[in-house]
Amino acid sequence: MLNELRCEACSPESNALTQEEQRLLLTELDNWQIIIRDDIPQLEKVYKFKNFQLAWDFSNNIAQLAEDEFHHPAILLEWGKVTVTWWSHAIKGLHRNDFICAAKCDSLS
Repeated sequence: MLNELRCEACSPESNALTQEEQRLLLTELDNWQIIIRDDIPQLEKVYKFKNFQLAWDFSNNIAQLAEDEFHHPAILLEWGKVTVTWWSHAIKGLHRNDFICAAKCDSLS
């Protein structure tokens, strides 16, 4: 399972996943989608909560996960909603690390 794996160091020399590899890994996640922003594929999911405090707490948990994995997403915190977006900046695309961290997000929700 992806959420049991650890991120590996990613550098500009690392290879981005192919579209086929992305599609296969996406099947292991729940309700994540691949979006393209500025020609960069990104992995994104919106989590919904009953209030701002629950969304804030979840955002803090994601921030701690990011520090633990040394891989950092975009986190948009709104009232009752958190949007988490993963991509690997160094390669301007998706890496296996993004899917690992996405699975770990789901285990925190």
